[in-house]
Amino acid sequence: MGLSSILCTLNGQHLYACWLILFGFLLDLADGAVARQLNACSALGAKLDDFADFTTFGIATSLLLQAHGILSSVFIICYVMAVFIRLCFFSSGIPFVYRGLPCPYASVVLSSTFVLTGGNCFFLHVAAVVMILFMTDQGNYPHDRILETQLWKKTVYIGETAVQARKHATYPPSECQVS
Repeated sequence: MGLSSILCTLNGQHLYACWLILFGFLLDLADGAVARQLNACSALGAKLDDFADFTTFGIATSLLLQAHGILSSVFIICYVMAVFIRLCFFSSGIPFVYRGLPCPYASVVLSSTFVLTGGNCFFLHVAAVVMILFMTDQGNYPHDRILETQLWKKTVYIGETAVQARKHATYPPSECQVS
């Protein structure tokens, strides 16, 4: 999803890029749950998951921040580095707890901000600053395993995502228009 989102952003399709990031978030939750259920966890799988997370929730999300000069470019690099640091030092040593906000959640906040504000750079940058602070924070956050047990939260999230997708969908004009 990350590479597709990057391609959409580079082609000016920012809204599609946001939806791909949000869909990537759902797939990220699902792949972890499936791997744990099948007891198919491995060191290679963990490294590939980190690479996919960095691509989708680091690089693809940072492109939504739209660099317009040196200062905003440095800001985007700071966001990418916060994601990198978060992925490198994620272990809290406490079961079912993350240290620092996981980057997929930060990415969802930024993608949702983009969709809800129509890409307003001010709101995006404010949200990005807050997410950088939360990702590099040493506070503890609940693990996905706790969230996976709460089916109603997933149902609400998927329902809201579907409503927003339908609301913001643009349909091409029909070739058979009645005069």
